[in-house]
Amino acid sequence: MILCCGEALIDFVPLPGQRAYQPCPGGSIFNIAVGLGRLEIPVGFYCKMSSDFFGDMLIDHLGENNVDTGLCPLTSDPTMLAIVSLDSEPNEEPRYSFYANGSAASSLMVDELPDKLPEEICAIHFGSLSLILEPTASALENLMIRESSRRVISLDPNIRPNMISDRKAYRERFENWLTAVDILKLSQADRIWIYPQLDFDECLQLWFSQGVKLVIHTRGEKGAEAYTINGEQASVKTPQVEVVDTVGAGDTFIAAVLGFLYDQDLLEKERLASLDQNQLSVCLEFASKAAAINCTRVGANPPFRQEI
Repeated sequence: MILCCGEALIDFVPLPGQRAYQPCPGGSIFNIAVGLGRLEIPVGFYCKMSSDFFGDMLIDHLGENNVDTGLCPLTSDPTMLAIVSLDSEPNEEPRYSFYANGSAASSLMVDELPDKLPEEICAIHFGSLSLILEPTASALENLMIRESSRRVISLDPNIRPNMISDRKAYRERFENWLTAVDILKLSQADRIWIYPQLDFDECLQLWFSQGVKLVIHTRGEKGAEAYTINGEQASVKTPQVEVVDTVGAGDTFIAAVLGFLYDQDLLEKERLASLDQNQLSVCLEFASKAAAINCTRVGANPPFRQEI
């Protein structure tokens, strides 16, 4: 099983051609869990969930997509909300406004972490807002480091710059996470925001020196690349589709990467380091196709296995 640890929220997504919004279950880590469930990968989700009607909507959606929520603590705190800008262009990174203070997803405490995770969990994925908003960020950081010696750790920072007040402090914390991380997926926009002074090769050297075994680098319509600590690499072009919007594309991509690796029995630390060029290429092609399908629909809506 893969465990996805992070935020669940309601995305208010603009309706095409209208000045109106549709509320959709979302959150980066939430979307990744749904993406894995739709690929028929055993998956669990861990987040403090609200008992309000939006929280019920989120839990129901996870259940409908074969995601186990048995580890999720409940609270009366409200569900986090995110509103996508009406001015976001279809082929651009969407712009968000978040309503997170005092929300369920931002209020997880270290003492609420499970003492022991189920043995069947082979990999844990972290990222996005849940590693920014306190006290949840510190709680999940604690879990990441605690579990890193016994399970594969995956990270997609999925940065929202308007939610980070101190770039230097975030970069220092990010580099601390890397000592526990095996799979690092990040977009070109994320990389440039974290390391505006470094070129890509310098970033790779830094990440591998911290112990990362597999780096997945996405570049939107320009494609995606994968690199291993042992020097293998591969790249793919982005499939050409009619884009409705890009909400959830990155989440769908990493869900498909993790799903592929799970299916191929490659979610082990040593096997990740030893991936060859062909394995990397097939993995990227699978993930790119999944993300492209998501982009043909409104909001985060990952494809089911039979669609790929």
